[in-house]
Amino acid sequence: MTIERYETGPRMSQAVAHGDLVFLAGQVAADVVGTGVTAQTQQILEQIDRLLMATGSDKARILSATVYLADIGNFAEMNAAWDAWVDKANPPARATVEARLAGPEYLVEIVVTAVRGKS
Repeated sequence: MTIERYETGPRMSQAVAHGDLVFLAGQVAADVVGTGVTAQTQQILEQIDRLLMATGSDKARILSATVYLADIGNFAEMNAAWDAWVDKANPPARATVEARLAGPEYLVEIVVTAVRGKS
């Protein structure tokens, strides 16, 4: 089977598909200046929607998500954006952990694995 790579750069691809599986790289907010956890999460979820669409999938087909928070104390703020976005009929398995992210400006990072197809 062919491996398809999307938005590929010298270090990584933003998405990789193999067969029916889609793997997204960790997504962080593109515009972090003056933004909080909820706003960063909303930006990330929009990026996830865009990447899933490019690979032939959508949020209803997400199998698993891992959310990394710079401060686990911001769990409720992240969930405010997540709960407004997630497909309530098809919620994925999810873990949320506290982690030091690539830079102090990043408050949230989300990694997703999905299956291709439209729900």
